[in-house]
Amino acid sequence: MADNSTGTNFTWLYFALLTVLSWGVYGVILHKGRGYMPMGPEAPHASLKAFLFVCIAYAVIGIATAVLLQLRGSNWSFTGEGIRWSLVAGAAGAIGAFTLVLALGAAAQIYKGAAPAAVMPIVFAGAPVINTIAAMLLHRPEGGFKSLPVPFILGCVLAAFGAFLVAKYAPSNTGGAPKPVAEQVAPANPAAK
Repeated sequence: MADNSTGTNFTWLYFALLTVLSWGVYGVILHKGRGYMPMGPEAPHASLKAFLFVCIAYAVIGIATAVLLQLRGSNWSFTGEGIRWSLVAGAAGAIGAFTLVLALGAAAQIYKGAAPAAVMPIVFAGAPVINTIAAMLLHRPEGGFKSLPVPFILGCVLAAFGAFLVAKYAPSNTGGAPKPVAEQVAPANPAAK
């Protein structure tokens, strides 16, 4: 791909927004798939069954990627380090998807259909903070960690706190917005009016 870092090419932003969209609906769709797995004595296996099909989807997309490489004329050369780090990244993603399925299953016992509203804000607000810390450990900032701007540190704290607030107070976690008092209280004897 050409380097358009100095131009006004926003292709990267479109792909980033598509990622936000696909990952934004991921937890809800995964929870729905998990919920359609056989229940009863098979209920404890619902999360693992859903994850099995997540893995199949990854394999299908992997095959499509190989076809795309072929169509683009790749010479199929790889480096050992590139393969190693890519496999580590794949393992991190797969472990994350696996533990996400387990988290949704455990939360479903508490929040029923609202499990994604409890789990996903924690995952998606916590992941950027972890990503930032990992990136800084691999690529130390100029001037060291003491040079980090206060707004950056505050942003990390706010992301974590925001995740907590969204997870705790999502309307689907609390049974929805409370009904007005007039709707909640029915007259004891409607004929008495």
